[in-house]
Amino acid sequence: MPALSSRTQALAICGTLVAALLAVAALVPLPFSVAQPGVTADVLGEYRGRQVITVEGAGDPGGGDGGAQRSRGRLLATTIAATTPDTAVRLADVVDAWFDTERAVMPRDSVYPVGDDPEEIEEHTTAQMEESQTEAVTAALRRLGMSEDDVEVELRLADVGGPSAGLVFALGVVDEIDDGDLTGGRTIAGTGTITARGEVGPVGGVPLKTQAAARDGATVFLVPEAECDDARAELPEGLRLVPVTTLEGALAALRALRDGGRVPSC
Repeated sequence: MPALSSRTQALAICGTLVAALLAVAALVPLPFSVAQPGVTADVLGEYRGRQVITVEGAGDPGGGDGGAQRSRGRLLATTIAATTPDTAVRLADVVDAWFDTERAVMPRDSVYPVGDDPEEIEEHTTAQMEESQTEAVTAALRRLGMSEDDVEVELRLADVGGPSAGLVFALGVVDEIDDGDLTGGRTIAGTGTITARGEVGPVGGVPLKTQAAARDGATVFLVPEAECDDARAELPEGLRLVPVTTLEGALAALRALRDGGRVPSC
């Protein structure tokens, strides 16, 4: 048998090394999380047996002679479900998720920005949610010209952490107190942070949230304008995107949609 040339020997050695590196890479945990569409929750109704929004001190919200008409539609807060911070995500998981339109690969620190400790993460996301709810209530009451000293609003939405439901919470509070069916009988979903001044901000994971919204019957999705491009990626058929930058803009868009007016689009 003739001796292998130096070049052939070098290629063989390189091939062996590459194969060994790929084998190691396939086994080593990577700094990613795999996410998929999560649950939705109707903030105008109940979630896990509890009314999400309750209001006291603002007349008779939700019905009766002294308040707003009960909404005939639904207003869905949307979420993603991601692998836990201690889940080992390997190369095969990343490759599988990359080609699966119902899953997404996200940097772990974008999903869990405070580290890997489950207790610390839960505390962080709970604090974000509570702050978001406070900002949402403040934004809604300011928009309605009401004082937090006279109106008591309580928000209850278990198992949904982080700030991404802020916009939907604020819209829900306005609907409960004043507007009388912002939804126009539709199922409307959305996402976005909100400040006390009513400014809407981006959140991430929007393509997965649009899938969750469509799965649960939504036909309209309110999205922070800065994330329109992301939202258009793999947009479910029949789901209409409405870009928003402020609470006032979101309210105007919903009223136009309800009343047959001109509605912005991504």
